[in-house]
Amino acid sequence: MQLDTLRTLAAQAADTRILDLFAQDPDRAQRFSASTGDLLFDYSKTLIDADIRAALIDLCDQAGLAERRDAMFRGDKINETEGRAVLHTALRNLDGGPVEVDGQDVMPDVLDTLQRMRVFAEEVRGGTAQGAGGSFTDVVNIGIGGSDLGPVMATLALAPYHDGPRLHYVSNVDGAHIADTLRELDPTRTLVIVASKTFTTIETMTNARTARAWMLDGGGDPGRQFAAVSSAVDKTEDFGIPSDRVFGFADWVGGRYSVWGPVGLPVMIAVGSNAFDAFLRGGQAMDVHFRAADWAENMPVILALVGIWHRQVLGHASRAVLPYDQRLLRLPAYFQQLEMESNGKSVAMDGSALSVPSGPVVWGEPGTNGQHAFYQLIHQGTDVIPCEFMVAAEGHEPELAHHHRLLLANCLAQSEALMRGRSLEEARARMAEKGLQGDELERQARHRVFPGNRPSTTLIFPQLTPFVLGQIIALYEHRVFVEGVLLGINSFDQWGVELGKELATSLGPIVDSDAGTEGKDGSTAALVSYALRHRG
Repeated sequence: MQLDTLRTLAAQAADTRILDLFAQDPDRAQRFSASTGDLLFDYSKTLIDADIRAALIDLCDQAGLAERRDAMFRGDKINETEGRAVLHTALRNLDGGPVEVDGQDVMPDVLDTLQRMRVFAEEVRGGTAQGAGGSFTDVVNIGIGGSDLGPVMATLALAPYHDGPRLHYVSNVDGAHIADTLRELDPTRTLVIVASKTFTTIETMTNARTARAWMLDGGGDPGRQFAAVSSAVDKTEDFGIPSDRVFGFADWVGGRYSVWGPVGLPVMIAVGSNAFDAFLRGGQAMDVHFRAADWAENMPVILALVGIWHRQVLGHASRAVLPYDQRLLRLPAYFQQLEMESNGKSVAMDGSALSVPSGPVVWGEPGTNGQHAFYQLIHQGTDVIPCEFMVAAEGHEPELAHHHRLLLANCLAQSEALMRGRSLEEARARMAEKGLQGDELERQARHRVFPGNRPSTTLIFPQLTPFVLGQIIALYEHRVFVEGVLLGINSFDQWGVELGKELATSLGPIVDSDAGTEGKDGSTAALVSYALRHRG
């Protein structure tokens, strides 16, 4: 990535204050925002000006972004290290025409699976599909990683539309997770969905076998009360799950991009097929925008370029995602996986070492809770942390509209405070008003200085609907793709998760029984010894 021009511009902007940019351009908010549909993305509270934006956009052409984007949608195998296409977009291509992989149109299978999901979801919701004790009151989804975090996030986000059975999610192999989840459920009226593409994921299958034993012990019928999201039909049959309750997806859908298809089955059961279709159409609408809009008006591209500016040019190693919506509780974690598993790389496509930093640390919590936790560091800490705010203009509870107005005011106030700050002179004046003088006034004033000039963006939308949620998720997916193209990396493999899995497999027999720790380092051997001594 050629950043020389941008680094020069960054050096020239080192003493610039964001507030001054607004003073110089009364229309800055309009000039430095992008919109599609009813979504508005405001990046005017950053140091990006017209010259910087132009230089950032030049990166897109230098990297061949248009060609890479078209190759992805076309079904080319852009996941080069695994030899796979990248076509999660096909899962939401409800009426966009054929998509070919190896010369074969994948859309008939995609749409057939989607229709099978609709039928099954409505049978569960309507009581046609039943357990040994009657209609289903609860659904437990067992998965991990993308097979868990996506549907968890979406189920919480779409709570106002949730009119189906209660949803529960189990991911951690820690027995506490499944024990706490199953404890209050009726094993004769609970549906269990096992989500594992290969049906071999050790955490998922361990939990699945525990759930099956629980169901049998409680008088349930696993043959009627289990479904699977998997492409390993032979293994699901061996487990006892009927083939008509197995929903598969191809290897061109990565786990962290999979909520649009069968992995989203529990979401469809919760909110119904119509709401789930609206979610898909929101994602599809963002796909259309991403493919058609000029770079300067293209929301995923602009979002990505803001990220490149902050991470690769200015060197800010962290990024906070701050949704002002309690129902988006798991969205920062979802984006954390999406970004860090995709772009947490150190080598380029050709295997050469990256010459610039890769993706940032992504983290966050909903507002206003975060204000009483970590905003202190964001406002007055020594590191600059770019913040990405997200808020709806309207909530779902009209009788609690005053709550939402306060929420919105807090969101807008935080971004303004980060930009504006408070000078030492202003802090001194405040302390003088309190009657302080001399050294004590000076000491207290310095504790109340806010450096300001800290960048943030805001994504605002009318209301968090299934369609809008689809737009937001697809927006960030494409943002990650664009950043990966500009960095020259493969955003669609995740070899970094493999080594720990391999070592866990080798350690399993050792911690299960004292099989000896030959070949292990001293620390690991000592820890195994401690665990064996203290195990009941």
